[in-house]
Amino acid sequence: MNKPASHESYPDIHHDNYSRTTFGFWVYLMSDFILFGALFAAYVVLAGSIHGGPSAKDLFQLPYTFVQTCVLLLSSFFAGLAGASAHRKHKSRTMLFFAITFLLGIVFMGMEFNEFSRFASAGHGWDQSAFLSAYFTLVGTHGLHVLFGLLWVIVLLFPV
Repeated sequence: MNKPASHESYPDIHHDNYSRTTFGFWVYLMSDFILFGALFAAYVVLAGSIHGGPSAKDLFQLPYTFVQTCVLLLSSFFAGLAGASAHRKHKSRTMLFFAITFLLGIVFMGMEFNEFSRFASAGHGWDQSAFLSAYFTLVGTHGLHVLFGLLWVIVLLFPV
């Protein structure tokens, strides 16, 4: 009888560190997609459940929200540029783009904190209505996501 070949004699070239890292990144991305998809779905379902409290039209200032969105999108854009620069081993560009990403993330978090403070000072807390509960859960979770992203940028700068 023939003895089965050991795995050492046939290296698996499809599971190198880069492949595992890429797979891990996609698992992370999909888990974020599921988490935020569920939170957005809850927000959409509960958006009209104000029970005498303020609605989105009463609370949100569209120009402010537009600037917040632009800051967030620019931050994501520069994070992508940083990743591409790191992949190409351009150290100075990687550091610059991560620095810009980090600064835009800080600006976004400051704007988010300002908005939460404005709502709280007006007496509009998460416990006032189902709409506000869904809003604070969604935006608070996203704030934690951005905070972890800021910490991750710091961690990523050490190997660069």
